[in-house]
Amino acid sequence: MSKTVLVIHGPNLNMLGRREPHIYGAMTLDAINEALKQRGAAAGIEVQCIQSNHEGELVDAIQTRGWEAMGIIINPGALTHYGLSLRDALAMLSAPIIEVHLSNVYQREAFRHTSVIAPIARGQITGLGWRGYLLALEWLLAEYETV
Repeated sequence: MSKTVLVIHGPNLNMLGRREPHIYGAMTLDAINEALKQRGAAAGIEVQCIQSNHEGELVDAIQTRGWEAMGIIINPGALTHYGLSLRDALAMLSAPIIEVHLSNVYQREAFRHTSVIAPIARGQITGLGWRGYLLALEWLLAEYETV
């Protein structure tokens, strides 16, 4: 098993820190990625982070890198609700998938309450801000120790 975790960020997450900080917080995507990489390195795990505003690019990355990953952390952004090709690409993998959302999507508009990713994810972390990513990584690290 690879010692790599793939972190996937969907559309508009590149705007973190500028985009509605009252909802998504002030932490930038680069800072989140750096925190994940540092925590992974401390555990002897490589964390690879990708972000795209284009579903096909995310699918290509999953098909290229996902097969070797010990786990996937994904914040699909708006693709949460309709990204069926993203969902299908993830479903092909055997690695556990953790879905992360910065805001509590269940306290927001009704359309945000449905995820096409949730049925194939091992778990979902929502509403804990950028720390949700770190919690997902901690779970994967703990799960990896038991394998």
